[in-house]
Amino acid sequence: MQLGPFFGLPGHERAQQLDERNPLLTQRGRFEIGDPELLYLDGNSLGRLPSAAIATIEHTTHHQWGERLIRSWNEGWWELQLRLGDLLAPVVGARPGEVIVSESTTTNLYKLAMAAVRARPGRRLIVTDDLNFPTDNYVLAGVAELLGCEVVTVASADGVHGPTEEIEEVLAGGEVALLSLSHTCFKSGFTYDVGRLTAAAHEHGALTLWDLSHSAGSVPVELEANGVDLAVGCTYKYLNGGPGSPAFLYVREELQDVLENPIAGWWGHADPFAFDLEFTPTTGIRRFHVGTMPTLSLAAIEAGAAQVAEVGIDTIREVSVSLTELMIAEAEQHLTPLGFTLRSPRDAAQRGSHVSLSHPDAWPITRALIEDAKVLPDFRAPDSLRLGIAPLYISHVDVHT
Repeated sequence: MQLGPFFGLPGHERAQQLDERNPLLTQRGRFEIGDPELLYLDGNSLGRLPSAAIATIEHTTHHQWGERLIRSWNEGWWELQLRLGDLLAPVVGARPGEVIVSESTTTNLYKLAMAAVRARPGRRLIVTDDLNFPTDNYVLAGVAELLGCEVVTVASADGVHGPTEEIEEVLAGGEVALLSLSHTCFKSGFTYDVGRLTAAAHEHGALTLWDLSHSAGSVPVELEANGVDLAVGCTYKYLNGGPGSPAFLYVREELQDVLENPIAGWWGHADPFAFDLEFTPTTGIRRFHVGTMPTLSLAAIEAGAAQVAEVGIDTIREVSVSLTELMIAEAEQHLTPLGFTLRSPRDAAQRGSHVSLSHPDAWPITRALIEDAKVLPDFRAPDSLRLGIAPLYISHVDVHT
């Protein structure tokens, strides 16, 4: 997809030309679109409802729960979180058996951070940045307090770009147990070079834990190729798994039987139905489960995850870059003269699938868009208007409009 030839055309015609080359344009028809005039630019907070998910939820509710009752545990429920993990594995560049759907992103981050720091005794530092999602930093602070470590929060120079070089300097000190960052930062959309920082961490003896919540389903990650140790992510943004849907976690195969899950629960037991009073951890990725999973919510994830896997993350990324490039070009033409400032990286290689613009009146502008213009964006304090570009249902004409 080439943007260049169309940039001399009027805006709407240019967008139409780009959509003629858009391989994802037909994917919108696979979602429930309540108001066809609504421009939904908040799919990076909550993705749209896949039509196929409705049938899955109804079948799970009426047949599996309503008719088969407890027999459904032996007819698919017990393995569902593993099957979904294998469905997500190629989306994040992992091998089968390395991803599992389990609890919330926050709980998963806690489990894996505790396991990682315990696996590096004698090292006293956990490293993150000030662009990370705040909950992640809360979790890391709690882990540090429990284990007698210290969190080093490396500051971004401009509040947009991640402080890669400064993080590498901290890693070089040799005292870091764990590096934990968001792959794509929730405000600016800055996207780290996972391979570069993972290699730097490993060179100096640290483990890595990446939060993929704002990249899974929109940006290629390549966990295996980059040697990533651990990762977590939510399923309700670009994966369209539904509000509050269970999260996923990734543990590199070589670490699965080495690391210890700090929350011992019966779903992570080697023989859960023996009901032993002493805990014996199972092997493999199940080791990082804790308690009984919410089956109805699990079932809702499958349609969106399957669609992303079917279309392919590389195609999604290609369209995402085209859409965000157009968004930035339109913003510079129409909004910069009105006092807006781009707060996302200009370099597409460093940008995820949302564009942030700042303005002193960003909050009332957001409200006006929602109430008067049928545009549903997102606001992030203090002054960011965040425009989520979900390529499966956002077109170039949408961006222009």
